[in-house]
Amino acid sequence: MTLQELYTRVEGDYQAALKTMMMESLANRMLFKFLEDKTCEKLFAAGQAMNPEALFHEAHTLKGVAANLGLLTMSRLAGEICEEFRPGHSRALSDEEVQSLLQALKDLHEKTLSAIREYQG
Repeated sequence: MTLQELYTRVEGDYQAALKTMMMESLANRMLFKFLEDKTCEKLFAAGQAMNPEALFHEAHTLKGVAANLGLLTMSRLAGEICEEFRPGHSRALSDEEVQSLLQALKDLHEKTLSAIREYQG
């Protein structure tokens, strides 16, 4: 699998990743580091507890990390959660809708990690 194929598989944007990181070797290195990132685990734990502060913080972190990596669908989903729990904003989604977003994000995260591992191997 090529790096471009990996991005297609995980609903990412290869060109956006290269624009941010300037070279494919850096994109490779950062994707491999993403395998070790614990932000999603913290986000899912915050979602189980429905901890608004932690949901905002972890979603905001993931939104930026994913955007920089060109994982735009992941960034968009994290952004929706981030905005739902942004301090000072009124909630628009039910807890069930938030859980649905978290599940979609979890599914995409697992798919992404699996694809990166396959690419790495």
